[in-house]
Amino acid sequence: MGGALQAVRGMNDLLPGQLPLWQFVEQQARELFAAYGYQEFRVPLVEHAELFQRSIGEHTDIVEKEMYTFEDRGGDRLSLRPEATAGLVRAAIENGLLHNQKHRLWTAGPMFRHERPQQGRYRQFHQIDCEAFGYEGPDVDAEMILMSARLWRRLGIGGLRLRINSLGTPESRRMYRGRLVEYFGRHRTLLDADSLRRLEGNPLRILDSKNPALAEMIAGAPAITDHLDDGSRVHFERFQELLAGCGIAFTIDPRLVRGLDYYSRTVFEWTTTALGAQDAVCSGGRYDGLVAQLGGGATPAIGWALGVERLVSLMQATGIAAPAGPPGLYVVLAGDRAVREGLAVAERLRDALPGIVIEVNLGGGSFKSQLRRADRSQARLALIIGDDEVARRTAAIKSLRAEAAQQECAWEDLPARIGSLLRNEDGR
Repeated sequence: MGGALQAVRGMNDLLPGQLPLWQFVEQQARELFAAYGYQEFRVPLVEHAELFQRSIGEHTDIVEKEMYTFEDRGGDRLSLRPEATAGLVRAAIENGLLHNQKHRLWTAGPMFRHERPQQGRYRQFHQIDCEAFGYEGPDVDAEMILMSARLWRRLGIGGLRLRINSLGTPESRRMYRGRLVEYFGRHRTLLDADSLRRLEGNPLRILDSKNPALAEMIAGAPAITDHLDDGSRVHFERFQELLAGCGIAFTIDPRLVRGLDYYSRTVFEWTTTALGAQDAVCSGGRYDGLVAQLGGGATPAIGWALGVERLVSLMQATGIAAPAGPPGLYVVLAGDRAVREGLAVAERLRDALPGIVIEVNLGGGSFKSQLRRADRSQARLALIIGDDEVARRTAAIKSLRAEAAQQECAWEDLPARIGSLLRNEDGR
């Protein structure tokens, strides 16, 4: 027999003790999107590989190196989704949502990229993603930023920095691409292997190189903001005005190009200095040509995605804890009659006290061991029912987190008494 099986490298288990921060992030995001009028949308984890080749780009690292792609029994080439936007666009087109309509949507879930696992970067990772379709002006660009900034405030996160840039239209980008090819071609002997490969397929990605040996040469490259078409320049200037008018601080970074080919005009990233090399927490931008590229009509669009693992790591690094969960009650059952009657008592309490965690001792055990379990459960009160209490139809209420005298209470009075005790912070 083989040894115990382990999780696939870079695909991590999430244990109960780790999840409160995740749940806090997800809850705050869900409430935020609802407050801004964004509706939830869910798409499959598996798509045709061609979807990502056409949307993300043939010459991106994701398509060339990182996608989990396989052939199924029917001969179709399928991929685990490496990001959410392409699948969401495909679904919106397929379901007829973009015919003279505007939509604000969001989704969340796991994505997959075959990368070298490291802090903040995993092979299965989780994103929260929001998108807006049919909005052409810079006002929606600003709303995307405002919404993300409000999420940081809701989560208690400070110190994030916003970088913005404009990539212009595909036409102006093609002209700029020519300037880059010319510039990097003159410095070809300085380029590393990745940059040489990108020079032929996607020279803008060289600007995003993390190789420190290339930093000085890249700094001298032409800036895309100096080569914008008139419409993109006006759009970008108005976007900046809207951000400034709402008190959002930002830095224009002409080297910010994003890693996916479908971006156009506005791109942005929220970054942190608290997580080392993996500094991007939330990234996004416009992709006005993607809907048409995937077979739909011309539709302006914009979106962003945040990495949940990275965001949770940032919260942990800066000492942010999830809020305490709902108050709890642990039911100790000592005796055969107590077990028979106690489950029914607990059910009646759940009916009367929604929102309160009520955990019943299961599997027996001595009175002392049950009290130890009650303490470990983090409940604030223990409800003790033994055979004698069953005979009198009473229960003892013991405070587990404060010095307070044990009380006896009739079953019919338990909801009011327990509710009153749990509303008092010290359990008295």
